[in-house]
This record gives sequence, C-alpha cells and structure tokens, in this order.
Amino acid sequence: MHAVRDHDLAVAQLRRSYAAVPPGQPVRLAKRTSNLFRPRSAPASGLDVSGLGGVLGVDPVARTADVQGMCTYERLVAATLPYGLMPLVVPQLRTITLGGAVTGLGIESTSFRNGLPHESVTELDVLTGAGEVVTARPDGPHADLYAAFPNSLGSLGYATRLRIELQPVRRYLALRNLRFTNLTALTEAIGEITATRRWAGASVDAMDGVMFSPDEAYLVLGSFTDDVPTVSDYTGQEIYYRSLRQRPHDALTVHDYLWRWDTDWFWCSAAFGAQHPVVRRLWPARWRRSDVYHRIVRLEHRHQVAARLDRWRGQPARERVVQDVEIPLERTAEFLHWFAANVGMTPVWLCPLRLREPGGPGSARSWPLYPLRPGQDYVNIGFWGSVPIAEGAADGDVNREIERAVSEAGGHKSLYSDAYYDRDAFDRLYGGGTWRAVRDRYDPEHRLTGLYEKAVTRA
Repeated sequence: MHAVRDHDLAVAQLRRSYAAVPPGQPVRLAKRTSNLFRPRSAPASGLDVSGLGGVLGVDPVARTADVQGMCTYERLVAATLPYGLMPLVVPQLRTITLGGAVTGLGIESTSFRNGLPHESVTELDVLTGAGEVVTARPDGPHADLYAAFPNSLGSLGYATRLRIELQPVRRYLALRNLRFTNLTALTEAIGEITATRRWAGASVDAMDGVMFSPDEAYLVLGSFTDDVPTVSDYTGQEIYYRSLRQRPHDALTVHDYLWRWDTDWFWCSAAFGAQHPVVRRLWPARWRRSDVYHRIVRLEHRHQVAARLDRWRGQPARERVVQDVEIPLERTAEFLHWFAANVGMTPVWLCPLRLREPGGPGSARSWPLYPLRPGQDYVNIGFWGSVPIAEGAADGDVNREIERAVSEAGGHKSLYSDAYYDRDAFDRLYGGGTWRAVRDRYDPEHRLTGLYEKAVTRA
C-alpha cells in the first residue's frame, strides 16, 4: 500500500511540474543520467520524475512486474532475480530505464526470441501532452497510444508506470563462442537458430555476436543452466569482448551476463584508457560502468578538449558515428561487407531480432513508429566511435551514407543518436501519419516537442 501511495504522490508531483512549464518552453525530464547521443540545449526547468524510479511490485505467480517509468534496468533486475525471473529483454546498459527502452527502443540477446522491450508491456500509464494520465493497453480506448508509444521518444508523453511480463531463469548462462570466417555462413546460422532455437543439439536462450572483420566474426550462444564447471568474471582485469577470441566455451552468472557489456561500454572504454592494464588497476571498479563513460563523453561535447588537442597535433577533425541499425537477415552479410569497406570501424555488435509472436507464428503485431515486418528476421548492427573527416568532406557525410545504405537494404536505424533524414523521408520511415494523428488526440495544443524535432533537428 505504501508503494501505491508513494507512486500516486510522485505522479501528482510530475503533473504539477508539467503544469508549471510555461507554454512554448521545451518539456524535458529532469534526469541525472541519459543514454542519448543527441546533443541538445538544456531547458530552464525539467519535469520532476524523482519519485518514479522504483519497482512497485513483482508477481512471481503471474510472472509480471509493475515498474515506474524512470526505473533503471539495474534496479529492476535486482528486484526480479531473487524470484528466479528477469524481463523478457534486458538492454545491455545498467542505467537504461524501462520507460526509455519503450519510448526509445531497446534490444539484447534474447530479442531473437522475445522481440523488443515494448512487446512485453501489457499496459502502461502515460502522462500525455494534455497533462492527463491515461492507461494504454493493446485493446481499448487508448490502443492507438499503446501502439504508437514505442519509438515516440517522449513526443507523445511519458510513461509513469508499466506492467511487463517476466521470464524464468536459472543461475547461470553457459556460453558457446562460435567463430565464423564467412559472413554468409554466420547469417545462415542465425536463421537456423532463430527458427529452431537450437544449435548442435542444445537449446539456445540468448544469441548475439561481434564482427572484428568480415573474415572474423563470432556468435555467442547462451543456454540457461544450474550447473557449470567454472564461472568467469569480467568486472575486474579481464575484458569481456576479448574473451570471444580466447574461449570457445564460457559461463557467467545470469546477473553478470546481463551486464557483461556495461563494464567496458562494449569496447568503448578503450577511448578513456580503461582497458590499459595499469589504468584498469587504478580505475575503481565502481566507476567502470557505462553511465560514468557517458558523463565523460558529455564533458567532451561541452568542452571539446580532445578535439582541440587533435587540432594542435595537426590531425583531421573527426565525425561521430554512433548508430544501431536493423538490417533484414538476408541483406546482413552484404551490409557488413559494405560497412567494412566504406566506414571501416571495428568491432561491431550483432544482435539478431524478430518481432515477438506471443500467440504463435503469424501473430506478431506491427508497431507503426518503427515498422519492422512481422515474420522477418533482422540483425541489429551496432557501431560506436568516430572516423576522420576526409579532405573535402563535411561532418555528417558518413552518417548520411550509412542512412542511405540502411534504407537500400530495407532496414531501419534507432534514433538515440544523430539523424539526418529530411522530413518526408523521416515520415515515411517512422510512421509520420500515425504519429500526427495520435499526437493531435493526446496533445491537441502540441506542447510536447515533435518526433522529427527531437530526432533530427535536436530541438
């Protein structure tokens, strides 16, 4: 009862803070952390979400959890694992919030079985642009908001509470690190595993991978188990992504597996020296995590220290290339070869994805603001870093070429980072007509910043 009362008080405070935002002023959440890579100006004030960061309850019988919108997955997992349960999809960074993963999309190694995080949401309460809180479900009077909320990036409102499905887990994940020297063979293996959920006679509960080059790529297949001979630890001196090249078999606790990428922000911690053996010993383990690295990046965006040093050394300016894209499985090898030849960043993350089919084959629903095709296998390809700006080129040219290649391959890209689409292309790719209809219903005065403005013009 106390949790419900406190939640109601927190929602009331959120509504008061929303009402206090002057008309015409951008509406932002007053959050301490963010996993966005879209620079934007800070508002004069933000929405008070300070009381909306918890887990309201876990029902181990129904296998559901009621969770506040600003609850991080780190906190959510800590509440569900004691029951032997976890969310159907747990995005790979600790401070991603449940509301953020739904309104901005998320993905992880169970996505080839369970789709995206929003597909396990059975209902959610949304603070709309009209200042009202409505409960949206797959059916009923607010089904349009339920369907359009994923990938709306806060342009249709903010989730205050979500009810999600949970899945049972065991103590460990036994891992098989399969090496491929041919990308076509790798994509064929993904297709077989997605269809059968098995490989070499064993069940597969989780699958992702890494491409170091077109002739060296790995699929990591995880199987839940209660019995493993030894357990690895990648929170200390050892670095997880390097283990794929060194160990054909591995095992982690479920907790450590869920956060295996967070300690080194995949491989991006190398940019801060955190993978150097001496620096790593001196860098406190509690600071080897993605939100700390993200704060360092934001400081660099603000003060441009590294950019000034590069100019002083006579090095070319660099273009940030931080993207996640979904490519149809049958075009994945082709796209990866194009990427290696034209962008050249390595490693890249590979995460197979298929929209969830909760009622069996053919029952997956579509999501209009991120219209992946039901029944289609995709691979999420993540690449995060920067490339030198070639002589005669401009900042953004490489990202524009990537957008073109993704569209030609029939894919989509996530919108947490830089986007360069013109409005017509954006509307075509991201359900512009549906978004406007839902926005007009729930935000008739258009107080919330538009989706295009958030994603492209950085309003």
